[in-house]
Amino acid sequence: MTFNDNANVSGNRARRRGRGAAIAGGGVGIGAIAVLLISLFTGTDLSGLLGGGGGGGAPAPESEIQDCETGADANEDDACRIAAGSLAIDQFWAETVEGYREPGVIVVDGETSTQCGTASNATGPFYCPPEETIYIDPTFYALLRERFDASAGPLAQLYVLAHEYGHHVQYITGVMEQNPNNGTGPDSNGVRMELQADCFAGAWVGQMTEQEDESGTPFLEPPTQQQVADALNAAETVGDDHIQEQSGGQVNPESWTHGSSDQRERWFREGYEGGVSVCDTFSIAGDRL
Repeated sequence: MTFNDNANVSGNRARRRGRGAAIAGGGVGIGAIAVLLISLFTGTDLSGLLGGGGGGGAPAPESEIQDCETGADANEDDACRIAAGSLAIDQFWAETVEGYREPGVIVVDGETSTQCGTASNATGPFYCPPEETIYIDPTFYALLRERFDASAGPLAQLYVLAHEYGHHVQYITGVMEQNPNNGTGPDSNGVRMELQADCFAGAWVGQMTEQEDESGTPFLEPPTQQQVADALNAAETVGDDHIQEQSGGQVNPESWTHGSSDQRERWFREGYEGGVSVCDTFSIAGDRL
């Protein structure tokens, strides 16, 4: 388990939205799941490779996350785990960043339109800066847990959420504005942005037992070594070099947008061991990333 069973998570602000176009069970092959694995952590819409994907239009109505009152609920349900995790991560950043404002957190049910494009089960989690909102579809977790067990444990799931929170922090603190997109490559701002978000995620995981509900009960239990290993494995799995290898192509650092497997794992560990203060990926030389 990750959450303390008796922790009160009923105050979460996460909402559910979507058109219910979930991926049908039994109809997803290994190739499609590999596409979803890439999409999950990169936020790249690869729906064309699946022969699907959603259209635009107005956002669907929103609703509360049902049956999400306690840590026990969060341990049993992926959507509730996202909602409960947002409480802890918000508390962490409110104590870390002066003037912090909370992002929206939308659990996507199938697909929904956003200012940053369609959020669906073919795009994976992403942060939409104009809306200051994180979109995440727990359908991915079920698929990853089925096919890639080590990469879909509870802490690995929260790492994904914390990574997207990292992008929110970059946006509200001006990091995104100060370091605009300058193309691809191992020394690009895009890679530095992603590695910093990995570091921010690690910093939260390193202090995840310090956030408490209103009665003083910690939201989360100390992570086990295996759970930390799962989170590190998730970071490693989504390195640009690993994705290129798994796609059958050659490793081409000049096309990188997220960093190598070693880099992503290392920067998560840097944050986990050293906290937010060690996460400046923009002031160091490229050969030190």
